[in-house]
Amino acid sequence: MDNVDTPPVAEKPFGDPAPKFHIAIGWQTIWKVIAAILVTLLALWAAGEMANLLSMLAISFFFSLALQPAVMWLVDRYEWKRGAAVGVIYLAGFVASALMIVVLIPAIAQLASGIGDKGAVWLTDASLWVEDTFNVEIWTPGTGEEIAQGTEDALLNWAKGAFGNLIGVATTGIGLIFNLATIAMFTFYFTADAPRFQRSVLSHMSPANQQRVGWTWDEAIRQTGGYFYSRMLLMLINGTGFFFTMVLVGMPIGFAIPLALFGAFVSVFIPAIGTYIGGAVPVLLTLVIQGFTAGLIVLGYVLVYQQIENYWLSPKISSKTMTLNGAVAFGAALAGGAIAGPMGAFVALPVAALIISLTSNFAKSYEVVYGVEDPRVTAEHEAEAATEARETD
Repeated sequence: MDNVDTPPVAEKPFGDPAPKFHIAIGWQTIWKVIAAILVTLLALWAAGEMANLLSMLAISFFFSLALQPAVMWLVDRYEWKRGAAVGVIYLAGFVASALMIVVLIPAIAQLASGIGDKGAVWLTDASLWVEDTFNVEIWTPGTGEEIAQGTEDALLNWAKGAFGNLIGVATTGIGLIFNLATIAMFTFYFTADAPRFQRSVLSHMSPANQQRVGWTWDEAIRQTGGYFYSRMLLMLINGTGFFFTMVLVGMPIGFAIPLALFGAFVSVFIPAIGTYIGGAVPVLLTLVIQGFTAGLIVLGYVLVYQQIENYWLSPKISSKTMTLNGAVAFGAALAGGAIAGPMGAFVALPVAALIISLTSNFAKSYEVVYGVEDPRVTAEHEAEAATEARETD
């Protein structure tokens, strides 16, 4: 029995079984997870409750970025304190807004009244022209006087509503006044105390991250300020040209001022379609008020100015500021408007330019080889072709 060999045990084909891992979750870990979830929910609830405040802070920060180039210019050139420089800019903006209100209120009222007075004549003439040309009778509601009065009342109500929504003091009450004052206050402190605020934020980061965030911050100031000031300058040039062109063709000053401001603002600050809307409204109103020739002259101004702006003014003024593809600008404006209304559409353009700038500076990029002939392959093909030609000869 002792000499009997014990058969060897067959080895398992897959070796030793994999060790089993046991994860022990203690009560301390469970309480930490529960606390993290509760803190997250509390933060989301607080953010929802403070959505209005957070939006005002974001708008204030944007305006602060737009004001900082002017403030830094006053500080560097005249050695003013930052607070005094911001105060002077605030005062200039207040005076300009007050003058615009004083001029626009009677101008819009005069424009609405003039359109209302001539509304019946325009409708009658248009009806007769369509009937004579196409033999189609157009129904007109009421007599000429009723049409004129109704058109005037409707336009006056629209003008008051639009003006109230734009200025927001007389029609929307204390809430909007408080919001505007809050935005102005935060903008003042963000701008006046910008260097200290920037250092405070960067002090909590590593040196490498400080370089990245600091460059991004400075780039945001450059993009936002450049966008704002270049657009304002283009608006001033376009509005001046609009005004003098309409006065030249006989439009009353009370009509020319609001139309010039509307055309200049819309064509400059609304991407893509703003050019057409901003030019179409003054042209149409000039056409119906002053006649066909005057409307053609204003249309000619719009076409010539747009060419000058697109090929000379805008590249020259905006050469060192933000540059956006038209489709990107239009999409950014739509997205900003959907998220935060008109102010969001206005803020979205420099934000999009900043994102593109960050992407171009921090994202990896490679040389495009698709569709480009490799010089080595091309040389080999040429050598083979030359060899075949010699052999054929």
